[in-house]
Amino acid sequence: MILEAISKNFFLYLSKNKVLDRMAKRFGTKFGADKIVGGETFSQAIPLIETLNHEGLQVTVDHLGEFVNSKKEARERAQECIETIQAISHHQLNSEVSLKLTSLGLDIDEELVMENMEQILEEAEKLGITVTIDMEDSSRCERTLAIYKALKENYPNLGTVIQSYLYKSEEYVDELDPYRPYLRLVKGAYKESGKVAFQEKQKVDENLKGLIKKNLLNGHYTAIASHDDAILDYTKRLVKEHGIPNDQFEFQMLYGMRNQTQHELLKEGYTVRVYLPYGEDWYGYFMRRLAERPANIAFAVKGIFTK
Repeated sequence: MILEAISKNFFLYLSKNKVLDRMAKRFGTKFGADKIVGGETFSQAIPLIETLNHEGLQVTVDHLGEFVNSKKEARERAQECIETIQAISHHQLNSEVSLKLTSLGLDIDEELVMENMEQILEEAEKLGITVTIDMEDSSRCERTLAIYKALKENYPNLGTVIQSYLYKSEEYVDELDPYRPYLRLVKGAYKESGKVAFQEKQKVDENLKGLIKKNLLNGHYTAIASHDDAILDYTKRLVKEHGIPNDQFEFQMLYGMRNQTQHELLKEGYTVRVYLPYGEDWYGYFMRRLAERPANIAFAVKGIFTK
């Protein structure tokens, strides 16, 4: 347990190292990241999405990258997202889009974020594609939810994320209830202090179960984003006990993770969506995945020694 905690903190530390990030961009995704990242451009990800769709899996794509430094860069990111939405429609892919508000200028100007989001959502609404606002660290959580609330009234095909490791996550679900939210419920992947987040896995897990139950019983569409068998089994028992139809929820898993489980869930009649990230800024995402599960390190080792 101690070694696992050390490993997690080590990879979370590496995820923020700018020197290693620059090196990663030079070398590309060959160091194992191609096992969990769909490519450096959306065009590279299209064949993967088509394959996943053919297997019966739905997809959500995320153009990796956070913390833009200028309004120009934020607007470029918004345009890239619009082009991705258009490509999804053009290629008739069964895919949604996930995005981070920091990539659209959250830390620069909130009016800029709203402008960018409205342009993205207008195109998504026109083409019938759902967009989910990813959640970032706790310092940006409440601003993210405020923007979600402001946009949700005009754009019903908009979802967001709640992280169960935060003490206030149940309060957030209650606040969102009047908005009939589409929520992706996750444990959380950022390093947070004990002032705002549970530090014990058991408490994070129990809180996630409570959030799943609350949002489903509130009658709202729920994405259970977990690779944890205990969470999957809990959800199956819950929906059976309360007669919740399968079209009110879905399971979400990361691309390259637990592929066999994904297909087993499909065979059982559940909707399964694969979270497929792409982009040149893959390094931080890759390090956070290594931090979550030590077994993921095998992907990196194989990537280094395999041509």
